[in-house]
Order: sequence, then structure tokens, then C-alpha cells
Amino acid sequence: MDISLIKTFLEVAATGSFVAASERLFVTQSAVSLRVQRLEESLGRPLFTRSKAGAELTAAGREFEYYALSLIKIWEEARQQVAIPDGFRKSLTVGAEYSLWPRLGFRWIDGLRAEMADLNLRAELGMPDRMTRFLIEGVVDVALMYTPQLRPGLSVRPLMEEELVLVASWPDPIIEEVRDNYLFVDWGPEFLHAHSSALPDLTNPGLTFSLGAMTADYIARRNHAAYLPARYVKRYIDAKALFLVGDAPRFPYPIWSVWRDDLDPEVAAIAEDTLNRALAQTDTEQEAVMVQLRNISEDGEIEILGE
Repeated sequence: MDISLIKTFLEVAATGSFVAASERLFVTQSAVSLRVQRLEESLGRPLFTRSKAGAELTAAGREFEYYALSLIKIWEEARQQVAIPDGFRKSLTVGAEYSLWPRLGFRWIDGLRAEMADLNLRAELGMPDRMTRFLIEGVVDVALMYTPQLRPGLSVRPLMEEELVLVASWPDPIIEEVRDNYLFVDWGPEFLHAHSSALPDLTNPGLTFSLGAMTADYIARRNHAAYLPARYVKRYIDAKALFLVGDAPRFPYPIWSVWRDDLDPEVAAIAEDTLNRALAQTDTEQEAVMVQLRNISEDGEIEILGE
């Protein structure tokens, strides 16, 4: 059976829409419809009830969804096992959002390689929806995310609180002078709500990026200020390419790990241990930045954005 048919079925089931599924799969809507039709013809049952509102699973579709997930899992396990190079015993695929790879994900990979030399490693990049789909399908074994989605067969664990801090590209910046050079980084609805409440004058500056930590390189080379992860900008601060804005509120942004429940116990134990070590190093760097921010803030206190 063509595995793309199964993946297309699961995408339509997850989104409830042929249009949304086509956007996620980067194919046309007609291609999605044709794939589902071929699958329905193979099974001899309609899998979706189509309407203007979207696509809803039929009783047969709900029954098949369980088997579809199992088929994807078996396929991915087989694909990864066959792809393991000579000299490697086991395999692990790690996923993360872009902002979580530098200073955390890469250190985790280093720790895994040092701890388990015969472990074949693969890294994936994506937004939460993509990472969740990869986890469900077995393409990814464990992922680092800001906004996890709990699904059957997955376990979500808190890791640490990312501290988003306001930095600028000029020395000794103060919050009152940021307005004309502010770049809004979209860190999600919770950040937007807190930001709108605490800093209404900066909420719509005419320049918005949804690029996460990648924004650091942009503002460091231009006359801009933005909210970025403390752990990530430490090297920019040390190099005097970016500077903390005194008395600017911080925004705690939790980081989570999402694990497949059927992950190999030996690999899972080593992965968790090496991740904890990477977190400890990251937390140390973040705290160093927060100490600097407290030292340049009034009374050594840093308010929380929106509180």
C-alpha cells in the first residue's frame, strides 16, 4: 500500500479539512481528494463525510484511524531500522522548534553522541503542529517545544522556563527610547496578551517577526530592540553586540519535551539524562544574563511582563 495515502488520510482526519490537509502536505486539494478516494476504494468503505463545513470521519474512518497510526509507526520503524548505518546499534530522531536548537538541542545531540557512540541520530526542525504530527506518526521520537499538544501515546514533561528579555543593539539602552526602533517578535498568544497589557505603545511597531531567536542576528546588525531568549543572546551580550534594557519586564516562557511512550527504554533513559545535563548548562547561562539584568534594574527587581 502507498504510505502517502495513509499519511494523507491522517492529515485530513487531524484537520477536518481537505484544504487544510493539502496546505500541510504541500500538495493540491485535488491530490488529497484523489488519495483519499483511492484509499476508500481499497478498503471498500467511505472514510469521510464531506460537507461545506469540512470532512468528518465516518464510523469506518474512526475504526481505520487506529490501524493507520499503527501502519505509519511500523513503516517508520522499518525505514529507520533499514537506514541505520553499519556500526550503529539503535536509532533516535529528535525534533525541536528553531529557537530551541541553538544552545540547547545541539548540546543535547553532543551529549547523546558522547554517551552512546553506537546511537544513530537524526534531527528534525518544525513548528509545534508539524512536530506533533511527526511524533504521532513515529517520524520523531522526542521533541522540544514551547506549545506542546497532548495526544494518545505521547508524554509531555516540563523542562525549564525560558526567560524572554528585552535587548537592544546600542549601549546603555533604556525602555523609554526603544519605541522608534522596536521589533515585535511574535512568541505566541500568551506573550501577545501580556505584551499588549504591559507595553501597549510597542505592540504594533510596524515591524513584526515570527522568526524566534533567529531575530537576534537581525537586530544585532541594525538599530533595533526586541524580546529574545536570555540563554540565546548571552553570547551577543558577551560580545557587546546586544545590550540588556534596564527595568524592562521579563517574560517566562516554558519549554517542554514530548516523548513517544514506546521509545526504547535504554535510549529513553540516556536521552533523558543527557537532556538534563544540557538543561543545567543552559540554565547556568540564562541565570548569568538575569543577574546582569537585575544589576541594571531599579532595586534589583525584574517585573514579569503583563503582571
